[in-house]
Amino acid sequence: MLDLIAALGLALAVEGLLFAAFPDGMRRAMYEAAHSPSDQMRIVGIISAILGLGIIWLVRWLT
Repeated sequence: MLDLIAALGLALAVEGLLFAAFPDGMRRAMYEAAHSPSDQMRIVGIISAILGLGIIWLVRWLT
């Protein structure tokens, strides 16, 4: 559970840094995401989840 909380905190920190460093770029990215077809968003979400699980598995396997 502590790893989950740490991961959420890291995700918020990275996202916050992106918004602080590139506010216009993030606004454009959010606009593009909001106007993307649902099927495309679903595919990107599935791919992101699989990549995230792969990274977690790799890190846990290496340690």
